[in-house]
Amino acid sequence: MTTATITSKGQLTIPKEVREMLRLHSGDKVGFVLNRDDEMTLRPMTKSVDQVFGRLYRKGQKAKTIGEMKESIKARMKSL
Repeated sequence: MTTATITSKGQLTIPKEVREMLRLHSGDKVGFVLNRDDEMTLRPMTKSVDQVFGRLYRKGQKAKTIGEMKESIKARMKSL
């Protein structure tokens, strides 16, 4: 389990491994969802296409077809 400490000002630094897993970057917004009295879920907030345009680009990366993108999304959703 990854942990973090709340500062005296109520601030929390999200650990690097969690930020990477959720693909969070500086300026991104997250939501907190209360599941039970003692459990909460942290969720990245949805962004518009304009806000994320170009973020997935990697120099030299081959473009994916729509079918390849759909398969990647399907595989990722199964792993959640």
